Amino acid sequence: MTKLSNRKLFVSSCIVFYISFLTTAHVLAFTTLQTNNVQSLPFIPKQKTCLQQQQLGTFEPLNIPTQQSSSSSSLQEEERSIAFYNYSSTTPIPYEPMWNMQKKLLQCHLNRLSSSSSSSCNQFLSVEDTSILTTLNGYNIHSSESHTHSFQDKDAIIMLQHTPVYTLGTASDPNYITSQDNVDIIRIERGGEVTCHAPGQLTVYPILDLRGYRQDIHWYMRALEECILIALEKAGVQGATREEDLTGVWVQNKKIAALGVKVRRWVTMHGLAVNVEHSCVSYFVGIVPCGLVGRQVCCINDFLDEPMSVAEFSVCMKEAMEEVFEVALVEV
Repeated sequence: MTKLSNRKLFVSSCIVFYISFLTTAHVLAFTTLQTNNVQSLPFIPKQKTCLQQQQLGTFEPLNIPTQQSSSSSSLQEEERSIAFYNYSSTTPIPYEPMWNMQKKLLQCHLNRLSSSSSSSCNQFLSVEDTSILTTLNGYNIHSSESHTHSFQDKDAIIMLQHTPVYTLGTASDPNYITSQDNVDIIRIERGGEVTCHAPGQLTVYPILDLRGYRQDIHWYMRALEECILIALEKAGVQGATREEDLTGVWVQNKKIAALGVKVRRWVTMHGLAVNVEHSCVSYFVGIVPCGLVGRQVCCINDFLDEPMSVAEFSVCMKEAMEEVFEVALVEV
C-alpha cells in the first residue's frame, strides 16, 4: 500500500513539474517575442547615463625624480622629449587617415616592446631623433608608404581638427545618433558612447607608453582631464570642472570636452576633444553626446570676450600636456 502511495506521489510530482515547465517555456517564448517587437520600435532615450561610475581614480602629479649628472654635481631633470604632430592650424583632416596614423604609431610601439633587444624605457626621443624631427617637413598622413624614421616607436602627441564625423565606441548604441545629415559615421576601438568631431574642435591623440608615466588607466583618464582643465584656465575659461561619476570636463553644467581611449600593452591611442569655436557645436544636434540625455555642450568661445581659434588653443593644450606628463613636445 505504501509503495502504491509513493508511486502515485511520484507521478503527481512529475505531472506538476511538466505543467510548470510548459508554463515557463510559454512565458519565455512570449517574452522573447515581446523583446523582438520592442527592438523594432522607435528609440526612446534613457533618462540616465548608460555607464555609471566612469570617473574612477584620481589625478596625482608624476613628480618624475631628477638624476645626478655625470658631468656636473647639479641635479638635472631627466630628458623626456616626445614627438609633436601639430595639424591644428591646417585644413581639417578626414578621420580615416588619422586613425591609420595612430594605428601605425601604435604598432611601432608594439614592435619595440616585442623586440628582445629593446627596453621599454627607450620610449622617449634621443638627441639624434630630436635633430631629425627639427629638420623634417612633417609627417605625410595621406601617404600609404610606411616611414622608417627611428622616432616612430617613440611617444607622440597629435593635435588636429577633423572634418565632420560621428564616432562610436566598441559598445556604443547607434540609436544615440538621431540625425546623420551627411556626416560620416565610424565605429572605432575606443571606450565611451557616440561623440562628434568637426572643424572648430581641437582633437588630441596621445600615443604614449604608460610605462614612462603611470601604469594605471584610471590615472591616465584623470590626467587627460587635468590637461584640459589647465589648458582651459590658460585660455581664460573660468569654472571648468570634472563631474562626479562621468568622464570629461564641464563648464556651467555644459560639456566642453570629451574623452575616449584605447590601451594595448600599456600603449594608448585615441584621446580627447575640446570644443573651441562655435562652428563645431552645431554638429552635436544630430547625436546624444556621450549618451547623456538632456545634457548640453558648449565651446570655449562661449566664455571669452575675444574669440580664440583652434590653433591658438593648441598652444595652451601643448603647455598643459608638457606640465601634466612632464615631457617636452618637439614639433615635427
